Amino acid sequence: MDEADFKTLLASLPVSWWEADSGLSVVDSGGGAFDDERTARRFLETLRTDHGGPSGAPGAGPYQARFEGRTFDVNWPVLGDGPARRGSRGVAIEVSDRSDGGPYASFADLAPAAAFVRDATGHYLWANYAYAHLYGTTRDALVGRHLSDVDAPGDVVRFLALDQEVLTRGRPVRHALTYRRADGCSGHAAGYRFPVRWGAARCVAGIYVDVTDYTRVLDQRRRAEADLYALRDRSGLLCVRLTPDGRVSEAGAAVADALRVSLSDLIGLSANTLLAETPERAELHRIWDDLISGRRRSAHTYAVLVDRDGWQRRARIHLSTVCGPTPGVSGVWAVGTHLGLRHHAQPSLTAAHVRILALLAAGRSNADIAGTLHLSRQTVDYHISRLRVLLGAATRPALVARAYVLGILSAQAWPPRSATAAHPYSPV
Repeated sequence: MDEADFKTLLASLPVSWWEADSGLSVVDSGGGAFDDERTARRFLETLRTDHGGPSGAPGAGPYQARFEGRTFDVNWPVLGDGPARRGSRGVAIEVSDRSDGGPYASFADLAPAAAFVRDATGHYLWANYAYAHLYGTTRDALVGRHLSDVDAPGDVVRFLALDQEVLTRGRPVRHALTYRRADGCSGHAAGYRFPVRWGAARCVAGIYVDVTDYTRVLDQRRRAEADLYALRDRSGLLCVRLTPDGRVSEAGAAVADALRVSLSDLIGLSANTLLAETPERAELHRIWDDLISGRRRSAHTYAVLVDRDGWQRRARIHLSTVCGPTPGVSGVWAVGTHLGLRHHAQPSLTAAHVRILALLAAGRSNADIAGTLHLSRQTVDYHISRLRVLLGAATRPALVARAYVLGILSAQAWPPRSATAAHPYSPV
């Protein structure tokens, strides 16, 4: 809550606040204690005249003041000493005449945080609307009841022990707690518990914010992160998280094994150093630009990975953007599947070579291939002989097998086609 929000909150409460300059002249004021600004300024002039403002009793702390039949608790602290004081701020809280109230109750009745006052035995002396709402009841139904009437036995023991700690130490305690909600499930709250005077008795007051929904979201996030790390570390998939500039920020052990490097050496490397100079790399760069710019959220493509020894393995890559608390993409998860066999750099093949390999894989004869590609029989024979040399395969079946092992042909397509074909019915 910023200062503007806080002043807005005070506008509906029986409070008067002010800011004064070094000469104790009021420069700003507000709060809901008075209906008009003239009355508020007359009240402040009375304080300055009757009590001397902060100059009357330096360091004396809060005091009570009467104004037109009303009683206020005033806190106008000393800021510096001597004639050259800087400005100061003060606040006055109207003291309620109700038997169940006091300055604390007057201020906190309409506060959005849950607040209460209990005596040393655990009986509620006062609670605001927000606190009663936590238990699905009203404040009138809560005041006068004991802790054991609204909380589970185990919680009662804990809460009473904490009350006694506060009373014994005589100072506030900041903590988080769980409680039983009206629907029977557990709730979570965070705040302060502190000692107060309620009439002549020393009591315990508390003010809390319900953080149940926030805690639930954190738990869901922790479970999601645990599942993600289990997937990264134990699934055997190649999982890498990349920064927007393309460097490795997280990686699974399977990636380090596939690239034959240690996991610590992998962190911080540019992804470009792990990719072979192939047509797939240029396509991956184009997809990467779309992901980082926000034009796409996910994509599927292929990449040829290069390990520490210079060997290559072809993989299908699934890319998904990660958005952080700030606008824009904070990273990209890359998951590799369908990892090919480890091999030396793939020979450079022409489009004609790839078409011939696809037709060979479909069981076509040399004459059929020549007719389909509108080539002479001699030209097809030459290309097949050349492919046997480039791929190191002596027979037609061996050529087809090598084409699949090296990732030249897609293992998921029929009729056979290039693994990088843009259209399902295109051979390349």
